[in-house]
Amino acid sequence: MAKFLGYQCSVCGKEFDSDEVTYTCPEDGGNLDIIYDYSTLSKSIKPDVIFASDEPSIWRYTPLLPVDDPGYDHTPLRSVGWTPLYSPHAIKEELGLPNLWIKDDGRNPTASFKDRASAVVVARAKEINAEIVVTASTGNAGAALAGMAAAASHQAVIFAPKTAPPAKIAQLLVFGAQVYLVDGNYDQAFDLSIQAAETFGWYCRNTGFNPFTAEGKKTAAFEIWEQVIAKQNLKKSLCVFVSVGDGNIISGLHKGFKDLKALGWLENMPRIFGVQSVGSAAIANAYENGNEEISAVRADTLADSISVDMPRDGLRALRAATQTNGAYIKVSDEAILEGIARLGVEGIFAEPAASTAFAGLQKAIQSDLITSQDPVVVMSTGSGLKDVNAAQKSVKAAPIIAPNLTALKKAMK
Repeated sequence: MAKFLGYQCSVCGKEFDSDEVTYTCPEDGGNLDIIYDYSTLSKSIKPDVIFASDEPSIWRYTPLLPVDDPGYDHTPLRSVGWTPLYSPHAIKEELGLPNLWIKDDGRNPTASFKDRASAVVVARAKEINAEIVVTASTGNAGAALAGMAAAASHQAVIFAPKTAPPAKIAQLLVFGAQVYLVDGNYDQAFDLSIQAAETFGWYCRNTGFNPFTAEGKKTAAFEIWEQVIAKQNLKKSLCVFVSVGDGNIISGLHKGFKDLKALGWLENMPRIFGVQSVGSAAIANAYENGNEEISAVRADTLADSISVDMPRDGLRALRAATQTNGAYIKVSDEAILEGIARLGVEGIFAEPAASTAFAGLQKAIQSDLITSQDPVVVMSTGSGLKDVNAAQKSVKAAPIIAPNLTALKKAMK
């Protein structure tokens, strides 16, 4: 028996059986939510069972996922998720937030949040006997798929813009993926990957297209619930800050919290804040306009992981904020670079897309969107090693000195 009941379109609300569709709504192209029998689930599993689990990965939540545990013990697939939470004292004092945590998903096997989605998609590929999985990516989603596919002996095909950071392309190649660098932007690579999937019968992982991606990403919400809300016994709604590009991470977090609410395990829905670069702010623009009409932009930001002309999961991403009393915030590339440096001196190495969420928190405080009494979690979604060029721009260059004390003393002055 399927672990989930089927799918529901986020646009028209129409429901489909689990074997009727694969990707998006055939009626209007809307993104699909996977639906569960929450009443039965709440009777078959209790929070204490999860709290007692010694599984240090997303697979501790297997009963709440649409796939079975794929196995592959002692591989990177077993190390996805259950990422650490930091509570840096200096930043807490500086921002006046005594209850602040930073969740570092750069600690995942391929160094980004995207491992969560790819692990679940690869598990799904195993269940439906799909040997080849394809995706479009600016780097992180591709690396995540390539790494998870390699761990499960699947073949991965990646389409990436030729402008993607070299470190991310190197990851794809090292993991053994078939990589095609597209002479165009992410949106063009996305469209080409779908055409290729349809032509060659490949299983498509694309963010905001395959409904199982959000199911993987919702595991971060489960971890936040377990690591912060339940552990700290929070009575006040948690504020969660996350960077937004295509919109699938924030919609996945929202889905996770909604699942917990439906199960009766979450009392207060967290307020979710989406943060976008001013150079790639299609969803934030719609939020400011007070409607759900998301129009394409010409993306131009150094945060390549969230550089998107037309978000593929924009509607659900917008609703993640509007339905939780959150907000969308725009930040400059300069603020993003400053965020890299600020987090760095706390021992957290964030890529531009990851520091975007922190920059959004700073602006939210300045704009009185939150108060000092609000508990806050900031999602740091990827390691700074993904984009060393951006990291170098965020700090002053190291001085070059002659190999003697005289030169050292002169430089020290």
